[in-house]
Amino acid sequence: MALSFSLSPEQEEFRKVVRRFADEVIAPAADEMNAQARFPVEIVRQMGGLGLFGIPFSSKYDGMDGDYLTLCLAIEELGRVDQSMGITLEAGVGLGAAPIDEFGTDEQKQRWLPELCRGEKLGGFGLTEPGGGSDVFGATRTRAVQDGDSWVINGGKVFITNSGTEMTSIVTVTAFTGEDEMTSIVVPVDTPGFSVAPPYRKVGWHASDTRELILEDVRVPVANTLGERGAGFRQFLKTLDDGRIAISALAVGLIQGCVDECVRYAQEREAFGKPIAKQQALAFKIADLEVAAQTARQMYYLACWRKMEGLPYKREASISKLFSSEQAVTAAREATQVFGGYGFTTEYRVGRFYQDAKILEIGEGTSEVQRMLIARSLGL
Repeated sequence: MALSFSLSPEQEEFRKVVRRFADEVIAPAADEMNAQARFPVEIVRQMGGLGLFGIPFSSKYDGMDGDYLTLCLAIEELGRVDQSMGITLEAGVGLGAAPIDEFGTDEQKQRWLPELCRGEKLGGFGLTEPGGGSDVFGATRTRAVQDGDSWVINGGKVFITNSGTEMTSIVTVTAFTGEDEMTSIVVPVDTPGFSVAPPYRKVGWHASDTRELILEDVRVPVANTLGERGAGFRQFLKTLDDGRIAISALAVGLIQGCVDECVRYAQEREAFGKPIAKQQALAFKIADLEVAAQTARQMYYLACWRKMEGLPYKREASISKLFSSEQAVTAAREATQVFGGYGFTTEYRVGRFYQDAKILEIGEGTSEVQRMLIARSLGL
């Protein structure tokens, strides 16, 4: 298709549907569920009912036959009111279901994808380990040893999203299956020896489920190998490239949420006898937030377009993720300043955004990793 910065009528209508759901269902519950650090199963199931978890997947597996941009539009709209629900969708699709769809056999897809696409179950992706972060390959200590027709897995993973909810059915874990041979293996969460720690006490994303995983003599069929043996490293690199675009959309949602909240508040709040919107310093500050939102949005649109066109997009994904995540941190800080003392409370949405923003510079590859990847793409 020709490069266009306009959404199709179907995409525009879908965006409105998701925005309405975000405003009417998620927003009223967001303060309470974040204050309680509660994963809202009832809301996530409603997201499934809207088809959000099946957007980019084939109707053959109960998906929506949509494209990646449409998924990112949904993530942005959810993230505009609550980042926890935005990352729940992003991880449920990009880390839980997408590897099965991308690398799985037809039997694996038939077995696991439909319930993930319908949002009846959630999947996770166990990559990061206690001794590592950005150095995934070198820091991996999880091992899988073949015993007949089974893998026996021992190890642990940290910071794994959607891994311990009552909806979670599978977690794909990476493990060394030989010297310098990393393999992805799908582990049903009811497998003996697989356990999850209590949820982390996090700075932000309070209503999102994030846990440590423990694998002690976990035995699963060799048939649960995702793709080829030894392909795990290539698989997670591809998974992270896609995830960086989606995290960009989540960051844009936060920036746009800051703009919306600041515009509303600046028109209502009075100081020195007039609305603070009439103070040029504050008006310019909000204008800068709108510039950031518009620019970051076009960046993830471009990365999506290249992905959907089958063009190389690794560099564009990194540029989009780097810029949007850093702008989100700035936007949350500046929005808090606009709100003054009220911004330092969770009574207003910008207070939650301030808590949520920082992780965007870390998850799916830190800002330092993105700069490294961009430099490499320039031949440096």
